[in-house]
Amino acid sequence: MKAHLTRRYRFSASHRLDSPEMSPEENRATYGKCNNPHGHGHNYTLEITVSGPVDPSTGMVCNLVDLDGFVEREVLSRYDLQNLNMLQEFAQLVPTTENLSVEIFEILQRGFQKAHLERVRLEETMMNSFEYTGENEPRK
Repeated sequence: MKAHLTRRYRFSASHRLDSPEMSPEENRATYGKCNNPHGHGHNYTLEITVSGPVDPSTGMVCNLVDLDGFVEREVLSRYDLQNLNMLQEFAQLVPTTENLSVEIFEILQRGFQKAHLERVRLEETMMNSFEYTGENEPRK
């Protein structure tokens, strides 16, 4: 029997959306208020969905202690209270929430082996959320 488990986490981070490939005018037109030179922050809600067979002895897809520990060590400690523009993975990549979702998915895909990673969903505001399932072409 296969089941899905979705777990929620929260973290806060800031960013400025600005592409070095665009002029200042193009950046303002593309990113609007998110191109503020001083940046801005969000209180993100991260949802991680994993799946797998239900272990007959525990009744679980995976141990929440394992998932929570991994997410705390590898994701939350990396992004919470950070300016995303200052992180290595965003040195050449605009730190949109779409790109942050992909980065988090890739961290989990590489390191969490206790269940199958289905998706990462990242809520940026009450009005915006982004989901990544790893099915898209790799980024260039």
